[in-house]
Amino acid sequence: MIIDGRTIANDILSDLREKIKKLSVKPKLSVILVGDNPASLSYIKQKECFALIAGIDFELRHLNVDITEDKLIDAIQEMNLNPGVNGMIVQLPLPRHIDVNRVIETIDPRKDVDGFTSQNIGKLFLGTAELISCTPKGVMRLLKEANVKIQGENIVMIGKSNIVGKPLSLLLMNAGGTVIVCNKETKNVAEFTKNADIVIVAAGSPGLVRKDMVRSGATIIDVGFTLVDGKIRGDADFEALEPMCLITPVPGGVGPMTVAMLMENTYLAAKNKI
Repeated sequence: MIIDGRTIANDILSDLREKIKKLSVKPKLSVILVGDNPASLSYIKQKECFALIAGIDFELRHLNVDITEDKLIDAIQEMNLNPGVNGMIVQLPLPRHIDVNRVIETIDPRKDVDGFTSQNIGKLFLGTAELISCTPKGVMRLLKEANVKIQGENIVMIGKSNIVGKPLSLLLMNAGGTVIVCNKETKNVAEFTKNADIVIVAAGSPGLVRKDMVRSGATIIDVGFTLVDGKIRGDADFEALEPMCLITPVPGGVGPMTVAMLMENTYLAAKNKI
């Protein structure tokens, strides 16, 4: 069976639109893009589309690829001080000459709708965060909408990135799940996945999770997104697993939910400011 992320995301956007109509101010999301990465431009276009549907003002600040780190910091500080900007993100990846950590830490945590600053990550650790990293938050919402039980369940997280694996593991633990985190150094990943009620894979390795690695009836959340011979592929063997598991497709699963959560975070940032 399929967990349809597009349908759930559209429902969230419709609900957000009604909530935003009740605010005294219209939320505004500002995005900083450095350079002309084609994938980044595509992601930003999707964000702009979702913002339009939700009723959120959208602004793109497009900067040259050779901008200095200090000039980029100045642009972020300008948005920090702009009362008309409720949420901001710096589109990743950044050019190699720029320190990503310094850039992220410059963002006002109250406007950090990506949930990447150390302050918001710390609150996530404590279970008190409101602006939660969008992909982990989207996965949690997918599980909720699909009526997948987390409390007391055995969960395997494949991948330990700062953007997905680590924050999502914390969210799952805070929700009462028993979480095992596997990474590229883990020996015999299948030994863990075969006993899991939920398998979440975010490794960037197409087809990593196979039919023989999971039990029938398990839930598979595929965060992977890799272009192979012109076709988008996830980290799970969708065709083999779909008849026996509850699974998210790629595309159309986690991706739309990530952007929907970005819009929800922008709404929350605006609401908290009022």
